[in-house]
This record gives sequence, C-alpha cells and structure tokens, in this order.
Amino acid sequence: MYTKSISIAVVAIFLLVSCKNNDTVKKESVKWPEGVTAPVAEKKIKELTAHGDTRIDEYYWMNDYFKKGPDSTKVVDYLKAENAYLDTMMSGTKKFQEELFAEMKGRIKEKDESVPVLNNGYYYYSRTEEGKQYYKYCRKKGSLDAPEEILLDADKMAEGSGYFSATGFSISPDNKLMAYGIDKLSRRQYTIYIKNLETGELLKDEIKGTGGNAVWAADNKTLFYTSNNPATLLSEKIRKHKLGSDATTDVTVYEEKDPSNYIGVYKTKSRDYIVIYSSATLSSEYRIVKASEPDASFSLFQPRIKDVLYGIDHWGDKFLIRTNLDAKNFRLMETPVDKTTRENWKEVIAHRTDVLLEDIDVFKGHWVITERKEGLLQMRIREIASGKEHYLDFGEPAYAAYVGANPEFNTTNLRYNYTSLTTPNSVFDYDMNAKNKRMMKEQEVLGGFNKADYVTERVYATAKDGAKVPVSIVYKKGTKKDGSAPLLLYAYGSYGASMDASFSSNRLSLLNRGFIYAIAHIRGGQEMGRQWYEDGKLMKKKNTFTDFIDCGEFLIKEKYTSKGHLYAMGGSAGGLLMGAVVNMAPDLWNGVVAQVPFVDVITTMSDPTIPLTTNEYDEWGNPADKDAYFYMKSYSPYDNLEKKNYPNMLVTTGLHDSQVQYFEPAKWVARLRVLKTDKNLLLLKTNMEAGHGGASGRFDYLKEIAMEYAFLMALEGITS
Repeated sequence: MYTKSISIAVVAIFLLVSCKNNDTVKKESVKWPEGVTAPVAEKKIKELTAHGDTRIDEYYWMNDYFKKGPDSTKVVDYLKAENAYLDTMMSGTKKFQEELFAEMKGRIKEKDESVPVLNNGYYYYSRTEEGKQYYKYCRKKGSLDAPEEILLDADKMAEGSGYFSATGFSISPDNKLMAYGIDKLSRRQYTIYIKNLETGELLKDEIKGTGGNAVWAADNKTLFYTSNNPATLLSEKIRKHKLGSDATTDVTVYEEKDPSNYIGVYKTKSRDYIVIYSSATLSSEYRIVKASEPDASFSLFQPRIKDVLYGIDHWGDKFLIRTNLDAKNFRLMETPVDKTTRENWKEVIAHRTDVLLEDIDVFKGHWVITERKEGLLQMRIREIASGKEHYLDFGEPAYAAYVGANPEFNTTNLRYNYTSLTTPNSVFDYDMNAKNKRMMKEQEVLGGFNKADYVTERVYATAKDGAKVPVSIVYKKGTKKDGSAPLLLYAYGSYGASMDASFSSNRLSLLNRGFIYAIAHIRGGQEMGRQWYEDGKLMKKKNTFTDFIDCGEFLIKEKYTSKGHLYAMGGSAGGLLMGAVVNMAPDLWNGVVAQVPFVDVITTMSDPTIPLTTNEYDEWGNPADKDAYFYMKSYSPYDNLEKKNYPNMLVTTGLHDSQVQYFEPAKWVARLRVLKTDKNLLLLKTNMEAGHGGASGRFDYLKEIAMEYAFLMALEGITS
C-alpha cells in the first residue's frame, strides 16, 4: 500500500492522471488470477428454533472471538485467510490502488485549520500538519491575534496505536479544565480524562466505560457522563463525578430500565440547565436540573408517552419543545420553566403535512428552524421581538445545509455549513439582523478541481406502488447518457437518516474516469418527511429494498447506464440493503460493495447480549413476536441466500466493530461461497485493528476507499 513518504512530484503525476478527460481513461481487460482457491469455512450445524420454525446456521461458531470461546483462534485464522485471498485476487490492481490512494490524498490540504468558534471568551479551532494523521486542538483567548494554546496534540497521543479516537471535548465554565474521551480499540467505549489547562497536568481522575462526553456543572468540579454496559455496550446509566474522587464511587443519578432506549446528557445552550434524555425510535423522555445545583435531584420534564417523541431546549423563561404529539411531521411548542408537563404546552409552530420540522437552534433574539421540504433542507429564521421570518436561499437543485457550531447564546451571528455534489463543504457566517452572509472558508481541493466541470441533477424514480423516489446525480461534463457509462448507486434507508447530497473529493476519482454517481433517497430515510421513514421500517421494511431496485431500473431506462454497468454500494444498515437487493434482483448489478453489512437480522435481533440489539426493536421488530419474526425472515439476507448467480461482490468489516459484529459479514460470505453458482468475484476484507468506521486518521481510511474504487473500476476495465 502507498506510504506517507510519497514525493510531491509523484503526487502531481497521479493528479494529472485523475484530471484527464473521460475519453482518455485507459481501459483494458483485467485478468483476475485463476486457479486460486477461496477459503472454505468449517461447518458446525446449529439449530435455531422460534415459533415452531427452525433455521440452520452452520457458521454460528464464528461469533466466538468476543465470547472467548474455543473457536476464537479459528475465527481469526479464517478472517486472515479471507484477507490473503482478497490480496491475491486483487494483486493486479495493487499499483492502481496505490495511484488512487496518492490521488485522493493529494487532494487534501495537509496543513490546514478549521474556522475558529468563539465560546465563553475563547476562540477554539483544530489544525493539521503536513504528513500527520490527526490534529491539534487549540484555542486563543479573546482574539485571534492572541497566543495559541495547544489543548490536545492528537498526533502525539495516537503514537503507537493502531486505532485512535478522541471525542467529547468539554471545557469547564471557568475555562481552566477540559474533559475528553479516548478510544483506542474502536468499540466506542471511551475513557474520560481531565486536563488542567493552566498547568498542562493530567488529573488522576480517569472514568472508564463511557460514551466519551462529559457535561460540566456550574461549580467547575462536577461532571455528568454516560456509563455503558461493558458487554452489550448499551448506554445504561448517567453518573455524577466529583473532581478528585475515585470514579468507581461515582453516584448514579439516572438508570434506564428499558433496554430499547438510548440515553445521554447535555447542557442547554443557555448554560442554565443540564438535561438527561432517554430516547427510543418511537418515544422519548427528558429530565432536568439547574446547572448551578448539581447535587439536586433531576426532575422529570414529561413522562414518556407511547409513540410520542419530543426534544427540548431552554430559552428565557420557557422551554421550547419539538414534538410529534398529534403531529407526524413535528411541531414546535413552548411551556413555562416551572410547568413542563404536556397539559401546559402551547403551540408555536403548527404541524404541516408537507414540511418536516427537523430541529431548532436558539439564540437570545432569534430562533433558527431547520425544515425539510420535498427532500431538501431549508433554514427558517425568526426574529423573536417582531415575529418576522425569512428563509436562507441556497440556489442549487440538490445540496446539504445544516446549522454549524453556535455555542454563543447572545449573538446575532449564525454559523452554518453548506455543500452539494459539486460544491466543497463551505462555512458561512450569517448576520440574522442585516441578512447578509460571509463565506469563512471553503474546503480547498488540490489538483485543479473546477466545480464547473461537473453536472448535478435531481430526478424522481417511480416506485412500483407509485411513490416518487428522489435521486441525486452527479457526473463530469462530457459523460454520455446513452447507457454506456458505469454508474454507482448509493443509499442507506434506515433510522430516518437522510442522505443529503454532499461533496466528496474522493468521489472525483470515479467521476473523472467516467462514472456517474447517484444517491437514492429511498424510504426508511426521512428525506420526504416522517411518513417516508415510517413506510420503510418494521413491517414495511421491504419498501426500502424495492425502492432501491426501482431506482436502479429507472436509471437504466433513462440511459444513465445499462445493466452491465450498474453498481451498488451501502454500509451498515445500507449493507443490509445490499444483501437484500442481491437476493431480490441479483442480475441487475454488475458489482456490489457491502460495507460492514447488517445481514443476519433474525439471529442478531434475537440475542440481547449482542451490542445495541435491544435498542433496535422499534426499527426492525422483535423476533419474539411471531409476525415480526417471519417478516424479518422473509428479507434477512443471510436467511435468503440460495443456489443461484450473484453479482461481483466486495464485503468489508472490522474485527472490533461494535455496531455490526464482524461475524455477520463473515458468515454471509462463507455461506455465499457454498451457494453461489457463478464465477463472479466474492471478496471479504476485515480490518483487524478497526471497527465500524474503519481506519482512524486522515489518510489511512483512504486505502480502504482506494481498494473499493479499484474493485469497481477494474470490473469496468479501468486500470489507471
């Protein structure tokens, strides 16, 4: 794999290759190694019976690594064998992978700095240095001309670690202490440390097994944090820590009894209240205490109600509540700070059937209301004193815009981010009174990127039931829409997560070689409102899969591509999507990349000891329910594999993945190897040091992308 010592001259050469016109891309038939025997996993029959139905799982033993069972070593040996097989089969693309890595790395401005954010008298920012994988977290007091303080040097802290993640940077109200979380295993289990910013000393306080985020009370010595279950990794307790005390004696201020709920703690923007939230897919509950009274008991804001979600923030003498109570697309309500239960709630912004109320950000004199209409985000700004409102204008057919870091309450300045499929991420400051904006920074893309060289479109595919599914598309000018172009179709489609059209400098490596890239905004996401999500979950989950297939067929019909040149990609729950569509329409795709795929739905959802299982019942269903069991069985990728032809496939996972355990994709590939009747490629790559998000650092993850892109392009005969 390409090393960090690559010379600037070589980078420049590779960048010239990447910027060539589509008609000069080198194509030749790729010769995959022949006569190479794929790994064959041992079979150990295990019967899994529920509701009178028995499933046979011959690879159930593969979950032994974390259970430290007798087959732990055998699991690792099998994963290593699959890695070796992938390396052999893709050996002909090794040089191309190196070129792609250098090309993508060469677009990154290595010495860079984030836009400073003012918070409580200090400007905070991070900066990166040439050749370094991580960053330095810094601040300046009062002015950007003040001396720099380096709060954390992540490059130094990560030395010797195969994986490194720092999160939850939280500064005490007096600006003298900083709490932060560190994970060196990629299991999202963080140890919280506390640093004296005046002396540079690391305090003896060390809090293990947390979510990584800590919230300071007003006394500068009390911290609240989320404690996780060491086995299931569920967020179970909110605890209170006093500086100088042993963390094992920390007091539990809240314990969640419902294993389907996620919990956490935060401080309101006003800095007056500390809030504990407990939220599942369908209901939520909040508790509050004054930040100045950390030893007082948290009071219940409003008891959870079945099928009702709400969220809160403090503003003046009231709380604002975003809720779907009698409002599928949510509405905004308010209530006095001393009367928080729902009988006191008063409507401020009414429910609209065509607009999803996504969020609200509060300032002393303004509210910034984030809405979604026809799949696109918009920002509605209300001046509180006058009641006047206006919208920001973004001016592109497909884009992503979201409120950025705005920790200050008493300001008229709104920091927001904007990006599109052709516009690099841009940071703006917007004066909400004067109604003018100023670009603070646009992500710099090295190597001669010109936005005008690319075209973006937004089209609608008609699903089989008549639903109109948005598709965002980008390609390089000159790409022919006659069916000859290769097209990569991406989607997620779960948890109500909206996949907005955003920029990726890495994606240029595909576009510059003639690929069209498309995002299918399928049901299960929330692009078209709350109903769009509800029509793609639980007993309607199959809409997610059929939407994606319908989008693929639409793109072929409209001659963006053709059946021999259509590719698919998705990760995690989007990996479930990949597993489902290769079962349902295997001949539609020439190649599929399934990243950390959730493919053994029933087995995972039937095992509450597996991390995060119980949190997901409202998304997928609980197999203890007979109807849910058989519906899940009807689409679960692992359970629906059969003897037939499958497309070329690249599957990735991480040994330490806490979200989708490594054994799901490993079992899926093992069973596929036995059942598939074709001679197409089937490759499994396991990152033996990382988890769900892959490699850490600014550059190492690019090697994984280079491998995926080389796989896709090699199938098209593109070799440079």
